[in-house]
Amino acid sequence: MNARRKIDLRKRRDDAVSPVVGVMLMLVVTIIIAAVVSGFAGGLTASAQKAPNLMMDVEIKNTGYPGSSSIVYQVLSASEPISTKDLRITTSWTTTNKISGERISGGATVVAGTEPNTDLRNGTSQNHIYHSPLGFGTGVTPINLGIQKGSTPYDHGQFFGNYSLMPGTSMKNSAGYGGGFGYGQAEPFVYSYGGLDSGFPPGAKCGMMANLGEEWYHLRAGDTVNVMITHIPSGQVIFQKNVVVQ
Repeated sequence: MNARRKIDLRKRRDDAVSPVVGVMLMLVVTIIIAAVVSGFAGGLTASAQKAPNLMMDVEIKNTGYPGSSSIVYQVLSASEPISTKDLRITTSWTTTNKISGERISGGATVVAGTEPNTDLRNGTSQNHIYHSPLGFGTGVTPINLGIQKGSTPYDHGQFFGNYSLMPGTSMKNSAGYGGGFGYGQAEPFVYSYGGLDSGFPPGAKCGMMANLGEEWYHLRAGDTVNVMITHIPSGQVIFQKNVVVQ
């Protein structure tokens, strides 16, 4: 009788050991998985580039005359100098086509690149070829590369992608002239590039077109343009504003 009881007690102890070992193994596996996941997440956090902070004031004017129609970005503050080669500017808007009366949408995307996005080339001394928006003030360092893919009245250090944004930096463009005039000097308020009395050939593209899209001239005072600036290395939007056209 005692021998049988000892066997039963030993069996109970053996049965009790198995669940304990199983729980311990599960805990060990859970801890290992948690450590791997934590390390992976930590690696992602360390490798992701932090987005800088940027505050700007943006002004868009369409007066009906090229010289006074413009877009101006003024840097108010920045957590660090921000290279424009790391930025993407996106604009979008909706308004009424002033010829057909239908609702239209437009906008543009600006990124730094080897090809200029502004080209008023006409084979004469009036060649103006550059990358908009042009930089002025603090953060703009002259490069003076000379003639490159056509002449330009601006230093290559002013081309978007070649300067940095910091307090005191401004980016701006005005509408280009076509034979002495552009939008607004004759009904139905269309751009004159490539048309009668135009000093530029079909396909000419001014800085306003590069910033706002080829049909920007349909915008009027009171229309709204969404301006968004993305920091490409981090993938973060660092500035966004709905700008009311003046």
